[in-house]
Amino acid sequence: MPAGKRRQSNAMLYTLVTFIGLCIVATTFAVIYYVKAEEYRTQADKLQQQTDEVATREEVRRLGNMVGTKLPRQSRLATMIDYLDKTVTMVIGGQPEITSAEVKVNNAAAKMVEALKQVQQHIDISKMDPNTIGLISIVGELQTKLNNTIAQKTAMEQQLADLRKRFDDSIAATQEKEQTLSAEKEKLQQQVGDIKKSYDDLKTLTQQTSEERVKTLMAQIDQERANLKNVNDELLKTQAQLKMAQERMKGAVEQVQQIQPAPDREASAYEPDGKILLVDETAGVVRLNIGSDERVYRGLTFSVYDKARSIPKDGKPKAEIEVFELTNKTAAARIVSSQKTNPIAEGDLAANLIWDSKKTNRFVVAGEFDLNGDGTADYDAIDRIKGLIEKWGGKTSDTVSADTDYVILGNAPAVPPKPSFEDLQVDPAARDKYNAAVQKLEQYQAIQGQAQALWIPIFTYERFLYFTGYKGKAGKSGAF
Repeated sequence: MPAGKRRQSNAMLYTLVTFIGLCIVATTFAVIYYVKAEEYRTQADKLQQQTDEVATREEVRRLGNMVGTKLPRQSRLATMIDYLDKTVTMVIGGQPEITSAEVKVNNAAAKMVEALKQVQQHIDISKMDPNTIGLISIVGELQTKLNNTIAQKTAMEQQLADLRKRFDDSIAATQEKEQTLSAEKEKLQQQVGDIKKSYDDLKTLTQQTSEERVKTLMAQIDQERANLKNVNDELLKTQAQLKMAQERMKGAVEQVQQIQPAPDREASAYEPDGKILLVDETAGVVRLNIGSDERVYRGLTFSVYDKARSIPKDGKPKAEIEVFELTNKTAAARIVSSQKTNPIAEGDLAANLIWDSKKTNRFVVAGEFDLNGDGTADYDAIDRIKGLIEKWGGKTSDTVSADTDYVILGNAPAVPPKPSFEDLQVDPAARDKYNAAVQKLEQYQAIQGQAQALWIPIFTYERFLYFTGYKGKAGKSGAF
């Protein structure tokens, strides 16, 4: 074969081999590409199926509008979970448990059902539209219920105030009428006495002269006796009306108490007037956070109580102090008495029942008091206690009214046995003494009853001294 043809045949052979090799390589790459493509398609279908389980393509397209503002460094799903946690927190309070959204929503629903059971005690949920029942609507219903309750309470308080005013007016009018009738009764009794005396004189003079004149005078006496009986009947009627008014007032107060619990009548007594700023145990001096601007003055005493505790019911303090120096805003006081095991500390409370920086307290004092501790009631004890109250800026009265702030009661007045005829022979004034003692006891009982009816705090003499910081000084000379 010629050389030219042999070279040409070799070139074609190389070309054919190369073409066949390229076809084999292409086919191999095609197969590999196809296998990979099928694998990627399978993975894509699987991922699309998983995505569809999370959200459909339409939901994915609207995911931004559905979730809202995406939180920084979080996915849309994490942002939605955060929003769900906030919603659950608003429903049940506190941080939600780390669990699935289903459990969180079920727990919130359970809490909601439990809350609805409690709410049904106050509002009737069955009357509400089931499609609109929610926290906002329920809170609105409860708010309406609360407003109605507050309005009823205000109305009842106004009714109570009106009843108290009417009761006070009735008592005042009854007392005035009773005093008037008593004065008329005494006047008529005096007239009867005068007529009887005149009758006795005339009877003595006319027994030997004319029986007709005696009959005329006897008729006049009978008429006066009838007038006196009418006055007594009118007085008894007035007293019965007063008793009925008191019973009506008592019934009204009981009705109000069924709606609203009775307030603590002594609450104002447990309010402190100041605090201890500094304590100098060596000098026996403390400094208070109130001064002349609050109407504090030298000689004013205070009881001191622990800052960590409320003022006890009996008012017994841990210490007593007396002011001796003042500035506009502070006062220095010497320690009159204190407990070694419980000394005065900064921040302790100071209080005086009578003195008040904002108002003038009004007191009624009744009963028998042993001021010097000798076991015998002092005849002028009430006047001396009233003088002490007025010295400390308070006001006193002999009768209880709606303006009275506190009542100080001593022991009930003692009433001696009713004097017999033999006692009157020995002491002609025994009957007057007995009547005076009975009158004092009746006045004492009336003050006590009126204070209880008007919910006015009643203090014994000892509690009065404790609450004024005057227990340690009361037994000393010149204390009153």
